[in-house]
Amino acid sequence: MPNAAMTEKTDVVLIGAGIMSATLGALLRQLQPDWSITMFERLDAAAPESSDPWNNAGTGHSALCELNYTPRTADGVDVSKAVDINERFQVSRQFWSYAVENGVLDTPSEFINPIPHVSFTHGADGVEYLRKRYEALARHPLFEGMEFIDSSDEFARRLPLMAKGRDFSDSVALNWSAKGTDINFGALTKQLLAYLGRSGVDTAFGTEVRNLSKQSDGSWDVKVRNTRTGSTRTVNAKFVFVGAGGYALPLLQKAGIREIAGFAGFPVSGQFLRCTDPELVTRHEAKVYGMAAVGAPPMSVPHLDTRVIDGKRGLLFGPYAGWTPKFLKDGKYVDLFKSIRPGNLTPMLGVGVTELGLVKYLVSELLKSPAGKVNAMEEFIPRADGHDWELITAGQRVQIIRRKGVGGVLELGTAVINAEDGSIAGLLGASPGASTCVSAMLDVLQRCFPREYADWTPQLKAMVPSLGVKLSENQALYHEVWDWSNKALGLTANTPEVELAQR
Repeated sequence: MPNAAMTEKTDVVLIGAGIMSATLGALLRQLQPDWSITMFERLDAAAPESSDPWNNAGTGHSALCELNYTPRTADGVDVSKAVDINERFQVSRQFWSYAVENGVLDTPSEFINPIPHVSFTHGADGVEYLRKRYEALARHPLFEGMEFIDSSDEFARRLPLMAKGRDFSDSVALNWSAKGTDINFGALTKQLLAYLGRSGVDTAFGTEVRNLSKQSDGSWDVKVRNTRTGSTRTVNAKFVFVGAGGYALPLLQKAGIREIAGFAGFPVSGQFLRCTDPELVTRHEAKVYGMAAVGAPPMSVPHLDTRVIDGKRGLLFGPYAGWTPKFLKDGKYVDLFKSIRPGNLTPMLGVGVTELGLVKYLVSELLKSPAGKVNAMEEFIPRADGHDWELITAGQRVQIIRRKGVGGVLELGTAVINAEDGSIAGLLGASPGASTCVSAMLDVLQRCFPREYADWTPQLKAMVPSLGVKLSENQALYHEVWDWSNKALGLTANTPEVELAQR
């Protein structure tokens, strides 16, 4: 460890060794290989928080199955958010494909595998909603091939685990998309970090960023502390990216940029039931998303997911929400209280009043017994046996609270926050998060490096051929990049016949 009185210099500091920092680092390495990059991670491993595969559902949010992205309207279903999220996921797929072909990533089956994405409802009202959703989405190129299924026989053929013991007098419906994937964001992050290491990026694990201070020349002094020895050092950087998950908010507050004023965070923890019993796992080959209970927030949407982690398949059901004031799974109980500022107190109090449904939901979840959690799964698996499942704690999520008028509003998406001069940026929020990591980091590049971005554009188009184009408005280009990315990532069409033959 260098002498604490000395200040090292680097072009870029990346805070956090998760998918966001890893993606930005890989982009910058391709675009500007002569820049020096230093990464700090407070824990002793790569992707230890939200990017860890068991800390998220690995859905690869592409809006194929998530019903909260297609809300009902007076005359049908609004699919605009679903189309936007799918567009951004296509950007990620394209960059990953480029990265595989150019030696940045290796063995795509370690991080991405084809798994159908399925929306599920029951009851006459739910069936009618899914019919309208299908009619609205099937017209869009990004959702072509989606099926509407309301046959109990076909339901049982495709989802045998969910069909066993089900009373089909309660009508059921599915929106089925064979284009879905399961993504191990932990494995993806580790592959990106391995590339960064080979290319000369200095990564320091067990190193916590303690302070960020702006210098007169526009650069940043980043003070860090070795969590094992307690020694400190300072690194001066021309640009800083805060990709520290829930800790992004307090670190940007420490930086003191005016753009973070009025922002607050609402932490929500989560749990899943996990099954690794081969007999059950082989009877379910899909990510099936249902509807949130009436009055419950979108984050409560129940889903039964096939996972592919380290070559082994498992099932996750959840989420079961909890609450803790920590901003990270490995955080501190004072995180929330230390983030309170005069400028964000009113928005926080305002959300506390307006989001009574969320408060009620969290209280009910906290009071739910282990048996109650298993009972909640019976909507998906009528003959669920709690002995087949274990309860695991997922990653911590910090939802965005943004000032609005005299109060505040709770946002359930992600937001890039950057200083006006582009010298520092960070990512706040959660879902869809990791799935849109490439488009989010391209946003960072465009905001923070406007002069360089013009020169980078030809190289960026090689990485993301659809850059600047909406694939939903260019069907020929969509088919071209879809076929290319399928080949590069080793993905094949997931037809019902193929899935059943594999069981």
